[in-house]
Amino acid sequence: MIEILRPGLLDLVMDLGRRGFRAQGVPDGGAADAPALMLANRLVGNADGTAGLELLLHGPLLRFPLGGRVALAGADMQARVNGVTAPRGRALEVPPGGELDLRQASGGLRAYLAVAGGIAVPPVLGSRSTFLPGGFGGWQGRALQANDVLPLGPAPQSRRATLAPDARSGTLRILPGPQLAGFSDTALKALAGGEFTVSADANRLGLRLAGAALAYAGGELASQAVLPGAIQVPPDGQPIILGWDGPVTGGYPVVAGIIAVDMPGVAQLKPGDKLRFRFVTPEQARAAWAAHRRFMEQAIGWDA
Repeated sequence: MIEILRPGLLDLVMDLGRRGFRAQGVPDGGAADAPALMLANRLVGNADGTAGLELLLHGPLLRFPLGGRVALAGADMQARVNGVTAPRGRALEVPPGGELDLRQASGGLRAYLAVAGGIAVPPVLGSRSTFLPGGFGGWQGRALQANDVLPLGPAPQSRRATLAPDARSGTLRILPGPQLAGFSDTALKALAGGEFTVSADANRLGLRLAGAALAYAGGELASQAVLPGAIQVPPDGQPIILGWDGPVTGGYPVVAGIIAVDMPGVAQLKPGDKLRFRFVTPEQARAAWAAHRRFMEQAIGWDA
């Protein structure tokens, strides 16, 4: 079990999400930086989709009454076990009664904590992920609070391993969206050549950007299906990147969509961060996915 002594800014139970319910208005959700959760799980011997904790910007103080094996990936939260700085990229042993202290994130916005055996909350619609807009999943459908106690599953066997660093670019690769033709050449040049800033209005629903206004001349739209990574443009022209808990339909024009392998990088963007977009072809997107698959296969180095 895990006792929450001090909650972080936003601590959520997350796995890889719930598939197949978008027709009922429920997005996939799940870990915003899915590869980080998967790699943390591998370090402690869990299956990739085992539920862990998604931690935002400032982490919690946790007690492990029975001890446990943990690993962190994503942003660096300066982990300390019983006051001693813990190395990154390796599984950590927390002794019975030990405390894991996680502080301010650096090198990103979200960290992922995996615990051997996983967070054993009841699944809802096939997933243990927290869906805050609906108030279900995870731990009582909400962020963790002081004095919460999380159950753990049986810990698997594990070998010692080391995590390779993942280099991510500040440029997000995009494919044309369904309303691309309704935007002028000037707007498209601003999208693909300009710099945008993540505003303070950024969360799991979406990230509102500030930059050159993208004018749309295509007229009104009926509501259409949208996915995480879709770049919607409201009437003010400031684009919005739809997030992991965002709507499944929307009425704003979608100028482009971020390719799947770059969405984990979006998860690590903080308010004030700068970003750029670059159009790619479907063939380049598929090649990027293949390269990502190779990285995931090679990211864990097993010790002898």
